Amino acid sequence: MRLLVTGGSGFIGANFVRDQLARHPDRSVVNLDALTYAG
Repeated sequence: MRLLVTGGSGFIGANFVRDQLARHPDRSVVNLDALTYAG
């Protein structure tokens, strides 16, 4: 299964990606993030 995560480089997104990979090691994760400061 493939998983697309938007904002995966932020605090919540990064922890979500780590959690998903720990729970489902067969998943493929794609992280889409602008890598800029929002404020």
